[in-house]
Amino acid sequence: MTTCKEYVRTSPCRCISLITACVLSVTACGGGSSNESAIDTPTNTTESEVPTVCENEPYSLSVVIDDDDAATPYPPENAVDGDTALSSRWQTTDTDAVLTVDMGSSESLGAVTIKWFDGDKKVYTYSIEASTDNAQWEGLIQDAESSGRHSGYELISLPTTQARYLRLTIHGNDADDENGVVEIQAHPCEQATGQFSSAFPNEVGIELNDWYLSIPSDDDNSGTADSISEQTLANGYTNSEYFYASDDGGIVMRAPSYGYKTSENTQYTRVELREMLRRGDTSISTQGVNKNNWVFGAAPSSAQEMAGGIDGDLNVTLAVNQVTTTGADYQIGRIVIGQIHANDDEPIRLYYRKLPNNSLGSVYFAHESRITDENGDNIESYVEMIGARGNSIDNPDDGIALNEEFSYHINVSVNLLTVTISREGKPDVVANVDMRESGYDDPSQYQYFKVGVYHLNNTSDPTEYAQATFYEIRNSHTGYLYSE
Repeated sequence: MTTCKEYVRTSPCRCISLITACVLSVTACGGGSSNESAIDTPTNTTESEVPTVCENEPYSLSVVIDDDDAATPYPPENAVDGDTALSSRWQTTDTDAVLTVDMGSSESLGAVTIKWFDGDKKVYTYSIEASTDNAQWEGLIQDAESSGRHSGYELISLPTTQARYLRLTIHGNDADDENGVVEIQAHPCEQATGQFSSAFPNEVGIELNDWYLSIPSDDDNSGTADSISEQTLANGYTNSEYFYASDDGGIVMRAPSYGYKTSENTQYTRVELREMLRRGDTSISTQGVNKNNWVFGAAPSSAQEMAGGIDGDLNVTLAVNQVTTTGADYQIGRIVIGQIHANDDEPIRLYYRKLPNNSLGSVYFAHESRITDENGDNIESYVEMIGARGNSIDNPDDGIALNEEFSYHINVSVNLLTVTISREGKPDVVANVDMRESGYDDPSQYQYFKVGVYHLNNTSDPTEYAQATFYEIRNSHTGYLYSE
């Protein structure tokens, strides 16, 4: 289990969080509700004395327009319209281009978050100023650089000040003349945790060189979900909406109920890693029996020689943080947290499911055979490991709660599939499937692991999402091309 930690920030109007006995309390700051005496003396905090949380919601912004903005193909208003699609951006080729926004009244300003245009591909140089009257300006940041790794919002902490107007000057970027901001937000206080962690996913100890990522956005205008390459992930790619480092050393994957799908045949969104044994060698195709994928040890020797690995072993440690509570009864609260995917079928889909009235969730998996029934449908079987998979089950005995850390181990040896669920202080739960009659020993069949949040609810309230934090992801294969 994740241990308790203590975080304290003492600057004026900075959120202070104190976790004692795993109880979180955060003092108020920003706006008119700040209690600075509580910030200075965070003492005697108990479970019954939890101060108001600094929500740090962004202010409502409008753009201050000058005459030169009228002919801009991507006008400044796009930067505050709430639309995070790349097509809705402010863009200019001007050096030292200026964007001025109005918060409507004088407010406490402690941070901004910016979604840069192609922010994971460009490093922008910029300055930020603040003003109460749009005449006298206070310099807050001068000639700073963006990270070049954020696809979503990037947090920029500011010296806390009172301001009504905020001015962003872009001095250019390291890639081209197209300087752009998709969205800018102003916040009452710094929020250096959660979605805006200062760490990057490649810095938490999880190897990302042989995975690519699917997220439910469409920045490349393909009509399907975006794919983030192995090289980009290994270089520290982060996205505050879908994929970011957690405060406790993991990677958060967050999938909304609605968004772009990976293909026309897929009904659900996902934020999910796909195993890529080629490790960025684009001369190797993603599909096929080749060095990017692996085969079962039961496959013919000709297929084994062509593949990137033989058999598979996957170890994952995670905590599911959020599941849906609304929607069709068979979809509520369910996600897939790990898979073995073949050409078209899935030797295993590992599920976590928690119903709204239960405090604990179930873990079970599906095994899809390539053998069909009399109706031509693939024969699929389910194995319940912890709790059950029904739509109206009681609270499962010894189930797994949200935010409870646990591990799963998926192993394939020849034709034996073994799944193990482990928790600290509890006996392992183990299940086996004999796959000799499942058809995956065909020489054309190839496999790859998938890890993440495959969100199997497309009927929930639009504001709902599913989220899990991953602390360990280790994959290995016999004869793996890149194994040590």
